[in-house]
Amino acid sequence: MLLFFFMVSTTMREVTLMVKVTVPAATELSKLEKKSLVSYIYVGTPHNQYQRVFGSEPRIQLNDQFARVSDIQDYITSEREARDEAEVPFMITSLKVDEYTKMGIVTDIKQELRKASALHINYSSRKREDL
Repeated sequence: MLLFFFMVSTTMREVTLMVKVTVPAATELSKLEKKSLVSYIYVGTPHNQYQRVFGSEPRIQLNDQFARVSDIQDYITSEREARDEAEVPFMITSLKVDEYTKMGIVTDIKQELRKASALHINYSSRKREDL
């Protein structure tokens, strides 16, 4: 019975993280309602096994591959095509950005999202523990 509970309640991660992401802490948080409508963009330094090829500077990960800022519009288009037409207006793009990543790359990503008309953006963070 216990095994059945865990099989039903556990969800598997669909994307293998290839970048290190430690999301920043925040105080005003809200949970996403429908996670199935969320498309994730990960930004952080590549894990050690990828640093020989991709270096140690922060990189963008879309699904299971590294990408350039210019690839974001195509990513958003493919995410929209994979969803039902009625769900498209409710899609959210969630940025999971390492807390030490410079804002320049985040600004570039936001500009590409604006060009793709993906204006509903969420910034992932963790709850700050008050000392």
